[in-house]
Amino acid sequence: MKIVSRNEELLRDALSRLPQSSSRTSLSSYNKLIRFEDISAAAFKIQCGVQKTPCMYSRLSKQYGMDIYLKKEFLQYTGSVKERGVLYLLTSLPQDQQRKGVIVASDSNFSMAVAYHASELRIPVFVIMSTSTSPSRVKMCREYGAMVISYGTTAKDSQTHARRLAQENGYLYLEEEDSAVYLSGLGTVGLEVYEQVPKLDAVIFPAGGHCGLLAGSAAALKHLNPHISVIGVESENFPVLQQSLKAGHPIEDQACSNHHFYGDVSGLCFGSNSLQLTGKLVDKVVAVREEDVLISMLRLLEYERATVDAEGAIGLAALVAGKLPELKGKRVAIVICSGNLELHLLQQCIARALTLDNRVCRFSLVLSDCPGDISKLLEILAREEARVLDIRQEGTFVTSELFTVEVTCTVETRDKIHTAQLRNALLERYPTAAWTER
Repeated sequence: MKIVSRNEELLRDALSRLPQSSSRTSLSSYNKLIRFEDISAAAFKIQCGVQKTPCMYSRLSKQYGMDIYLKKEFLQYTGSVKERGVLYLLTSLPQDQQRKGVIVASDSNFSMAVAYHASELRIPVFVIMSTSTSPSRVKMCREYGAMVISYGTTAKDSQTHARRLAQENGYLYLEEEDSAVYLSGLGTVGLEVYEQVPKLDAVIFPAGGHCGLLAGSAAALKHLNPHISVIGVESENFPVLQQSLKAGHPIEDQACSNHHFYGDVSGLCFGSNSLQLTGKLVDKVVAVREEDVLISMLRLLEYERATVDAEGAIGLAALVAGKLPELKGKRVAIVICSGNLELHLLQQCIARALTLDNRVCRFSLVLSDCPGDISKLLEILAREEARVLDIRQEGTFVTSELFTVEVTCTVETRDKIHTAQLRNALLERYPTAAWTER
């Protein structure tokens, strides 16, 4: 957590900062800097303020050939795991600063968590959002109890204004980073997973630029059992963590900002503490395609009735993409960390995922305009058990022979095999049928 205020010494790290050198140290040396006891203390302090979310056996296990347990952090009150670090941070503030209040400037899961928990702790909280922020986010923050101020057209404008207000009024300006207090709060996820799933072989976390959850939880898990594999997953479009690890320092000139679809996993690498912890304790970091993330979202919706965003689904996407074959037959926990998907994105994501999963397809064919020809086409679709989603016909601009119409159908099928069967049946009757490739 990055703390910026008139008195920065108000909230120094409760634990020593990690050394800035990129050289590796032993686990025992690391524990002298951020101890397991600090994560345990965080778990005790926040236990009444956040949910101990379930870590449940998933029906997806048979599909991917391993015992999968889903840690459902999206069930937190604000829909995000960030509540753990935020609550521990806020309860660690001096009382005089709690009376003055805190201020944040973004529409991220972090800001939502600050808005809610500061209000619950009766700490005055101000959230500065740009005018381009989604109205639903603004409404939610206000309902949590924060004073929301719209300012500027960009996130940078909002941050500048928030810093100015903090200087003028004595508020504590909070910006997500990787202080030991914040990492200890996030690390409580690792504690709970270890308690809830016996004989764990591996735990999969979202990674990307904001890898505090991965780093903090790895600290807890590796202390409890060094043989548990800790794996991070990020997007191929924004491989921020892998690039930072390769460079040995946080990438500052990465040409990306928080993508409206990926959220925090597309952000800049925000701190050397998390980066060094990841380099020391995390066994593997893999990258996945956007297509795999979308299919992962679809799988979670269908099999778990869980509506999650890209950050929440990216861990499962590593299994969807086949990036972790070494986990076959193992006992694996996946942290589903966030469920704050904008409604306008939900429809687009599910429609696109169904197409990528070969369960929605489109084809066009030319029929005579004689009565009954379209009925015969529909009979074939019914016989093949394809569900018609849309059917359109065009007669005016058809370039084939006269008295014909071009019919375009969008249909839903069960899977790739069913789609192939339907295609063969149609080509047998209509050899010139053209399929729209995804």
